[in-house]
Amino acid sequence: MWKKLSLLMVMALFVIIAAACGSNDEKAETISSEPKKESEEITIKHELDETKVKKNPEKVIVFDFGTLDTLDQLGVEVMGLPKQNIPKYLSKYEDEKYENVGSLKEPDFEKVNELGPDVIIISGRQAELYDQFAEIAPTVYLGVNPADYMNSFKKNVTTLGEIFGKEEEVKAEVSKVEEEISKLNEQASKEKKTALVVLANDGKVSAYGPGSRFGLIHDVFGVTPADKDIEVSQHGQSISFEYIVEKDPDYLFVVDRGAVVSEGGGSSAQQVIENDLVKNTKAYKNDNIVYLDPGYWYLSGGGLQSVSEMVKEIQEGLK
Repeated sequence: MWKKLSLLMVMALFVIIAAACGSNDEKAETISSEPKKESEEITIKHELDETKVKKNPEKVIVFDFGTLDTLDQLGVEVMGLPKQNIPKYLSKYEDEKYENVGSLKEPDFEKVNELGPDVIIISGRQAELYDQFAEIAPTVYLGVNPADYMNSFKKNVTTLGEIFGKEEEVKAEVSKVEEEISKLNEQASKEKKTALVVLANDGKVSAYGPGSRFGLIHDVFGVTPADKDIEVSQHGQSISFEYIVEKDPDYLFVVDRGAVVSEGGGSSAQQVIENDLVKNTKAYKNDNIVYLDPGYWYLSGGGLQSVSEMVKEIQEGLK
């Protein structure tokens, strides 16, 4: 009798174990049969196209220092960038851990292709090469529109926030910039002074007015232009020093291109600008010739850091 009972107990235990194993197998089959989740993709609409981009891409190549500036502020790492003429405040990207992908106007497409990026970000200097970039990887164009500076700036940084999951950080940073711009507008309206913005390059001088590359000084920051009819051109309106004397601005804002593009950065716009003619202007007599940092103004405008610093430079210049 005891033998029969023992046998029945062993058989019952075997059935329980077999049922449990079967249940686990079913669970395992259920889990393994679930489709693997692919990385989320978002569609970015930009001036040149609509591009599907993987959310939070890891392998990022940037051909725009304004974008690099913003990503740096947001703590987003990049894989590669053009290493020629990197602005001083972004000099950490000269480190060998970052790949060199050519120059701003002459990309090394072979190197870019070799790196296999998840996304490439370009701006105005590479716009004509968009199709070549897009053949390699998803490419997003984030150029700043001088005629609508703040809206295009905000759209660009918001797009970067969306791609890299930094929406809230971008909102906070943009809010800070807008607050400072509001203060600058108040300051400029109280001053009621005129200003002329010029680019110095190899002994020549070009002027920039409203709607131009550096026109945000007037259009956004609220500083009155000494001449409202300056030709809107990427390279500015070529002017003489007699023109500066004729317009006689209260402030003269100078961007020294040679300081960031010439070898060694040895150019000095001051020697060119402060000649005997210009010394007759109100700007010179009142010590109101302001030399702007070309790293921000010429190389990397449109970034969260650069726009903030541009506001500060004009605030300090008007004091």
